[in-house]
Amino acid sequence: MSPAAPKSVCVFCGSRDGVDPAYAEAATALGAALATAGLRLVYGAGDVGLMGAVARAAKDAGGDTFGVIPEHLERREVGKRDLGRYVVTETMHERKKVMFMNADAIVALPGGPGTLDELFEVLTWRQLGLHSKPVILLNVNGYWDPLLALLDGIVARGFAERSFLDFLTPVTSVDEAMRTLV
Repeated sequence: MSPAAPKSVCVFCGSRDGVDPAYAEAATALGAALATAGLRLVYGAGDVGLMGAVARAAKDAGGDTFGVIPEHLERREVGKRDLGRYVVTETMHERKKVMFMNADAIVALPGGPGTLDELFEVLTWRQLGLHSKPVILLNVNGYWDPLLALLDGIVARGFAERSFLDFLTPVTSVDEAMRTLV
């Protein structure tokens, strides 16, 4: 692995599985691929939905795992305590900050409002020049197509520079995401 390659990858994803089985398949494949590549998984510490799938796969493949969960979500997201490192925060904002600060790159799988919140916060930080970490959007079966169209519209309507689109790398497969990471 080159010196510029990440050692830890933060994965944002849903606490639900979604309706397409391909979402959970991608989460499982990503978790295993990160572990196989020797990359530590940093994620929201839940044992449900895509979060649970990515963490179980990383752990089953012998990977290092780092979970961060706010105390008010430990029951709801079934905090996965058998991780390499398990951190409980007071707030969602603190959770995002700890996850971000402990990762060299970010990958977003399908997810809901929480995933969008996490993704947009790191994109905004990038826009403000607070980091230059790669942000990869794993667009499983076109899940993120509406978001990509929205971002194009934001740029077309003058609310962001065209360079904003360069802060996000859309990919369509786990293999492509891994090639982008390593």
